[in-house]
Amino acid sequence: MLTIIPRVEDVEGQPILRPLPSARCRSVGPFVFFDHMLETTYLPGTGMDIRQHPHIGLSTLTYLFAGEILHKDSLGSDQHVRPGEVSWMTSGSAIAHIERTPEALRASGSRLHGLQVWLASPKTHEHGDGHYSHHPAPTLPVSDAMGIRIRLIAGEGFCLKSPVPVLSPTLYAELNLQTATTLRVPAEHAERALYVIEGELTVDGAPLSPRSLVVLDPGSEPTLFAESECHAVLIGGAPLDGPRRMNWNFVASDPALINQARAKWAAGDWPTVPGEVERIELPVPVQRK
Repeated sequence: MLTIIPRVEDVEGQPILRPLPSARCRSVGPFVFFDHMLETTYLPGTGMDIRQHPHIGLSTLTYLFAGEILHKDSLGSDQHVRPGEVSWMTSGSAIAHIERTPEALRASGSRLHGLQVWLASPKTHEHGDGHYSHHPAPTLPVSDAMGIRIRLIAGEGFCLKSPVPVLSPTLYAELNLQTATTLRVPAEHAERALYVIEGELTVDGAPLSPRSLVVLDPGSEPTLFAESECHAVLIGGAPLDGPRRMNWNFVASDPALINQARAKWAAGDWPTVPGEVERIELPVPVQRK
């Protein structure tokens, strides 16, 4: 097993932990980016506000444990996302979106806690139109027995299949284990990793650090044991169909696609989110001495 300790980041004022990408692990299945949006209390008059920004070569999946986010994109999507729901956006060759605290919650104050992951698109889906879909909580399949609750957020696993339209073999499961329960992780996918959100959990007797990403050995079927009530997610899937480059909000198999996207965003030659004016500008490259 490989344990990755996430680095602390800040995205437009929202504190996060980011275990992927890491120098020690660039991807797990199609997952190339993993942000844990830490539980944050926004006072009245404040909220999360991630301005208009671009993407290529990926799908974003937002999943909340608490709070609410408004998602808007250049396809015309305008969707409130609440706990237990999936917000799924596939970029195609060019998309822009915003995510912010809705006005009503901004006025009253709110809490926010959740995850956002990026899944690299297969090479055959790096071009073309984007797509957005929203999946209410009741549409996601759940197994709940013997003190273990598994919700399949995306992909397939544990005899469950999510309706989220993933583009390659994927596993994304939310796990809730009561104290003293055990769960065997089947070798259904070539690559898998476990992220412990809260609680004390062991893998084959080895304790895991909360809020760390543990990459499981290929082909292994480890046993999880909950020393306390635990909340975790399991991600994975088939290996990528070749290496990926990541630069800012862009993911691509060909560096030329990233250079092209950077130039277009900088020039304003990009689809825009209806009604939005503010945007996040292209970061200036750091000059090394």
